[in-house]
Amino acid sequence: MLILSGCSAASGTTTTSAAADNERAASTSPARIVATTVAITEIANALDLDLAGKPTSTKQLPERYKDVPDVGNPMSPDMEKVLSLAPTDILSVTTLQYDLAPKFKGLNIHAEFLNFESLSNMENEITKLGARFDRVQQAKEVNSKLQSKVAEIKKQVAGKPSPKVLILLGVPGSYLVATENSYIGDLVKIAGGTNIVQGEKVEYLASNTEYLQQANPDIILRAAHGMPEEVVKMFDEEFKTNDIWKHFNAVQHGHVYDLPEPLFGTTASLSADQALDELVNMLYPVQ
Repeated sequence: MLILSGCSAASGTTTTSAAADNERAASTSPARIVATTVAITEIANALDLDLAGKPTSTKQLPERYKDVPDVGNPMSPDMEKVLSLAPTDILSVTTLQYDLAPKFKGLNIHAEFLNFESLSNMENEITKLGARFDRVQQAKEVNSKLQSKVAEIKKQVAGKPSPKVLILLGVPGSYLVATENSYIGDLVKIAGGTNIVQGEKVEYLASNTEYLQQANPDIILRAAHGMPEEVVKMFDEEFKTNDIWKHFNAVQHGHVYDLPEPLFGTTASLSADQALDELVNMLYPVQ
């Protein structure tokens, strides 16, 4: 639970230093942007933006940033390193706001948290970034591609019965249930699925297997948050040893799918178009 403690942070852009705002407004020097997550880094590349700093990640980042200094893990950036880069803009995401905002504020560092909690929210942030950094046309092109994919997917699933879907988000040692307010829940909704958890305001809930079994989902999606190999093993052991899972329709019919992490993160990314294609294949398996 602690790993995801920031996952229900309030959405929107937050600044942690009014003084930094004034300094940036008065500056005429080029923007020095520090992207602290992979998704933001990929969007910066799509918008043809240079970076002063990038996240430390095992994932392959755009080639143009290979010589850009690393600033540490997205969940715990190296603040001294960030400061040493003299950034004008430090960009993170709202799902990490709860944990990171106090740290940035304590050091009087200006930071912004972009809302990537759904595909449409990410598109809004891309539009804002385009306007802010004189990349309006690039932002329109990026969003147009995403919107075209959504329209294609909705047309593809139109008229098909909506499958009932359970989304499990695994962290090392435990797992949570993702609601329709989570990013993956948003993708499921776009693809025509019905989340078995309705009416909740948060992104994730603690698991109650008896309640979940009563809902009897047609499809179970299992996502990993960090250490995916370990999480998949945990899920396999849980489904093998906990007798209740064998009573699920999804398990009986072999409709349990592990979501590959590069495509299905906890926040939206430019991989959404590929993720939607994969998701349609899972939600509507060939009989």
